[in-house]
Amino acid sequence: MAVAVEKLITSDILKPGRYLGNERLAVHKAWDTAKIRWVLTYPEVYEVGASNLGHIILYNILNAQPRQLCDRAYLAGKDLAAKLRETNTPLFAVESKRSLIEFDILGFSLSYELGATNILEMLDLAGIPLTWRERQQTGGEFTNLQSQFPLIFAGGQTATSNPEPYADFFDFIALGDGEELLPEIGLVLEEGKQAGLSRQDILLDLAQIPGLYVPQFYDMAEDGSVQPCRSDVPKRILRRVATPIPAYSIGLVPYVETVHDRLTIEIRRGCTRGCRFCQPGMLTRPARDVEPDKVVEAIEQGMRATGYNEFSLLSLSCSDYLSLPAVGMEIKNRLKNENISLTLPSQRVDRFDENIANILGGTRQGGLTFAPEAGTQRMRDIVNKGLTNEELLRGVKTAWEQGWDKIKLYFMIGLPGETDVDILGIAETVSWLQRECRGKGRKPLNFNLTISNFTPKPHTPFQWHSVSTAEFKRKQNLLRQEFRRIKGVKVNFTDVRISAMEDFVGRGDRKLSTVVRRAWELGAGMDSWYENLDQAFSAWGDAIAGADLDWKYRQVEDGEWNLFHAQDQTRSKDAENTPLPTPNFPLLTSHSLDTPLPWDHIDTGIDKKWLKEDLQRALEAAIVPDCSFEGCSHCGVCGTDFGHNIVIESPAIPKFAGEFVPNTTKLQRLRVWFGKQGNMALVSHLDLIRLFDRVVRRAGLPIAFTGGFHPMPRISVATALALGATSSGEIADFELTVPMAVDTFREELVREMPTDIPIYNVEQIDLKTPAATQLLETAEYLITVAALEEVTPIQWQEWIDTIKAKDELWYEHTTKSGKSQLINLRDRLFELELVETRKSIAESISVIRYVGSYRQDGFLLRPEQILFMLGMVANGEFQLLHIHRNRLTLGV
Repeated sequence: MAVAVEKLITSDILKPGRYLGNERLAVHKAWDTAKIRWVLTYPEVYEVGASNLGHIILYNILNAQPRQLCDRAYLAGKDLAAKLRETNTPLFAVESKRSLIEFDILGFSLSYELGATNILEMLDLAGIPLTWRERQQTGGEFTNLQSQFPLIFAGGQTATSNPEPYADFFDFIALGDGEELLPEIGLVLEEGKQAGLSRQDILLDLAQIPGLYVPQFYDMAEDGSVQPCRSDVPKRILRRVATPIPAYSIGLVPYVETVHDRLTIEIRRGCTRGCRFCQPGMLTRPARDVEPDKVVEAIEQGMRATGYNEFSLLSLSCSDYLSLPAVGMEIKNRLKNENISLTLPSQRVDRFDENIANILGGTRQGGLTFAPEAGTQRMRDIVNKGLTNEELLRGVKTAWEQGWDKIKLYFMIGLPGETDVDILGIAETVSWLQRECRGKGRKPLNFNLTISNFTPKPHTPFQWHSVSTAEFKRKQNLLRQEFRRIKGVKVNFTDVRISAMEDFVGRGDRKLSTVVRRAWELGAGMDSWYENLDQAFSAWGDAIAGADLDWKYRQVEDGEWNLFHAQDQTRSKDAENTPLPTPNFPLLTSHSLDTPLPWDHIDTGIDKKWLKEDLQRALEAAIVPDCSFEGCSHCGVCGTDFGHNIVIESPAIPKFAGEFVPNTTKLQRLRVWFGKQGNMALVSHLDLIRLFDRVVRRAGLPIAFTGGFHPMPRISVATALALGATSSGEIADFELTVPMAVDTFREELVREMPTDIPIYNVEQIDLKTPAATQLLETAEYLITVAALEEVTPIQWQEWIDTIKAKDELWYEHTTKSGKSQLINLRDRLFELELVETRKSIAESISVIRYVGSYRQDGFLLRPEQILFMLGMVANGEFQLLHIHRNRLTLGV
């Protein structure tokens, strides 16, 4: 049964457009014909989740499966969460508006060590028990959805690397790529549902699928390892590997501005650079290039289908995609006249050249990010960055010569073998780059630095390392002192407490499930790290202490829990004051490195023996070449289970056709009357402007652009409409470079516009006619008003007549500068009439029509001021329930 969300999703909550589920390219499949019903539940606010590429890809793939339906859900904002709890309404899927408990399976993305608290928040809001044990107590067959909770699973980088701290919460965990794995899950569920299998039997079938880990079939042994507790499940669980399919990246164009408000296409999956701190690089091998023609085709089709004005090419290392310059230039040339820009994530500075600069530059030159990681050559060799000082300078200088005045750099502190010389080398490197990039007539090169604290990650050569919180603070202070002497540099440091907590949870075992749950109960969510860091940290600290694991957390804070040494697994709290050895460089003994780790049962393809050998190479500052382009490093990945590196040679780079030159020619102006109804009333004015831009792009209309550094389409909406208000009388002007038949323009506009924004009329007007916003004279409204006491229709009419009979109704208005002024509202009111009245159990309601001044010089009458006048004549309080703007009237 659908949740009555229209009573909850109102204009008084922050960005109500988050929860509408009416995005362009959203897939609405019939509920009754689906055999298996999924929800992809992203444990973050909508703006983050709806723009996540993996979320979009899996959503499209699942909805492409026959007899399967996939809906979506996101973390509710605090305001909506409070409403859900106050009204005892369960969290819902945004498209069907059905409670999450009605679905067969919920899949969460877990990509951050501290993100599981948001998952628990979503489960609690949905009325679903938090642990698999609690959910399993219901028993029953999988066909009886009313007596059983959905299957709950997680996927993502964190879930793949070490699922143990979260094992209590999930029925199963998907390891690695999901493009092929999730459809296989759907088939098993469909067969099990038809056969009436129990929840336990379904999970046993799922455990046979490579890439699926069912925690309840495994136990933690005394030595800390995880072992099967039954013979019919695999001892180790393989990570799944899939080939990227760019076409599935096209979809979900939100009306709300998102974090990554652009089309994103994956060009390469996996990275073989071998940076020893980098978990994504180790967990995504082998590297797989996407065919250049498929990338170009997906981008061109995607930009036409979505209307975005920006696209991004995604990879862990975009610069290692040899076809990057050719693909970027081909797209830039094809879309040359459409004011399209390209963004790239952090790039390899040693591969940055004029070709890449050309595809990134233009009228809207984006930011540029490089990650040297360390300040000295020795440290870059230790981490296997494969970057020399000469290459660093060449890349930065190329960017400066191509017009960039500000560059973002990422560095890391706390790496194995690091000394103060290496720390200070960060400041010396930045200062050196500034000195080398100076020239007449150019601004000095500025840098925005992010200096993060190294956090050891499972399945990397540095998984046995640790650094104390005090040492991190000391190193940060060293750098702060050094950068005080350097101008043009902004430095951001990661909070050391977050780093310690990430380490503690990320390398933890099953005992931490109780900590995660208690931290959530005490209010620790991902948002709280940004809103109140101290409160969030306190919640985690109290949860750790409550689980009697504070002694272990102090080992992390002290840099002692480095796994190089065999620690007493049964160390009690009584021994917490016993000092532990803290050598500057841990001893490498086979016994300490062979100690079982909580994640050893996850088969990522990389041999643990190779990780140990690579750690030894790190201590010798020995570099391992990139096996995509040089010899095999023998890490163990390549083979039948995981495949091999796929490197595609670059096609010829097309000749640069030149930058976008905005067409400012104005040969036709069309005035459009439109409405804003239904769900679109909850889309803000700024989001509406963005929508018009995308509609024009999708329709291929010859819109004129403004000039200047940031050319904008010449679309002018007469005035903003209050969030939540509906309208049948809005006006917008469109200026075109090529004359069009009015009927053709209207048809193209209607075809691409959401149905809740109806187009009523289009007229051609003279180019010299002032814009609609300058001609506004009056506005006609229908407002729905509630009295907080019983009122008869006669009383309503008497109040209306009293207002009309008055010559003066004074209102104290506060200007933007804070000054108060008295204005006569009656001068601004031209028409007023009672349209209808009705009664409800708690209040008396009327619908009132009025026409008032709406001049842009400030001489206007707002709906709220009608309530003020009613209050004056009735000597009572009124509530504004709804605003509908009937029409806007323009002067001559």
